[in-house]
Amino acid sequence: MKYIELTVHTSSEASELIADVMWEYTVSGVAISDVADVVALQKDKNVFWDYIDDGVAGDKGDVLVKCFLECAAAEETSAEIMRAVRMRKDLAGGEIPFGTLEETKREIDGDDWIDVWKKHFRPIPIGKSVVIVPEWIDYKKEPHEVVVLLDSNMAFGTGEHETTSMCLEFLQDYLKEGDVCIDVGCGSGILGIAAAKLGAKRSYLTDIDPIAVESSRHNAEKNGVADHVVVAHANLLDNSDVKGDIVLANITAEILVLLAPSMPKNLKEKGTLILSGILNDRVEKVKAAFGVVGLRTAQERHKGEWCALVLERGR
Repeated sequence: MKYIELTVHTSSEASELIADVMWEYTVSGVAISDVADVVALQKDKNVFWDYIDDGVAGDKGDVLVKCFLECAAAEETSAEIMRAVRMRKDLAGGEIPFGTLEETKREIDGDDWIDVWKKHFRPIPIGKSVVIVPEWIDYKKEPHEVVVLLDSNMAFGTGEHETTSMCLEFLQDYLKEGDVCIDVGCGSGILGIAAAKLGAKRSYLTDIDPIAVESSRHNAEKNGVADHVVVAHANLLDNSDVKGDIVLANITAEILVLLAPSMPKNLKEKGTLILSGILNDRVEKVKAAFGVVGLRTAQERHKGEWCALVLERGR
């Protein structure tokens, strides 16, 4: 089947915001090509990476965010996407660089880009024991490994990005057998599913994107943990009676600040809050917002331009 590939040139800081916009208009796929991610991955000897989009290594150093649109509605849909992207830029008020927002379109064979992507993806070891494995790869695990199978055709969140890997590392440090875990903004479900496979008795996953909700349910089934995972189409859990020993949120700093007053209601008294998706220059804003509601920073980790925090209630 033929598709129109829409490519938007932007910055690392704005790339995930633009990807979020694109997912609102397509179910056919979104991809981010960021040379900074590739450089970081090449330095990490635990990660296998042998493919890079030719355009991302050019002189401009732009991050390329791509989506794939059905041909018949491509012109109208791409115009709507760009209007929504510019609205996000206006709402950011200059705090986030969006780059040139140059756009290009070309016709491609949909089967070709999926096959190329699959060919070059490899298992990703993260932290002490977790290995993220694409579901189409026959992977023989080591005895100490916890394998999370992922079908990433349906939604973003594969584990290779620094924000996700830091969350998974902290999760392995703090999760105890029998804990309850809550994943806010679950995307592909990678964090909540990993928690279930690491021994959580229940994982509650929420997301405002219906595609992410579908993806999380699909991936939970693939991993054999559907009986331990509850997925809800929501910003946060509506039920304040559900309390997590671990609450995870890998979303942007701006959204974390907005959610700060609401998140503690679902955190147990001695629970742990793990936050990621925070650019280094926004860390203090996030700390301040959660400090107001009585949560203090217990641990902080940086990878590249990103930061992850572990927060606990003040003693």
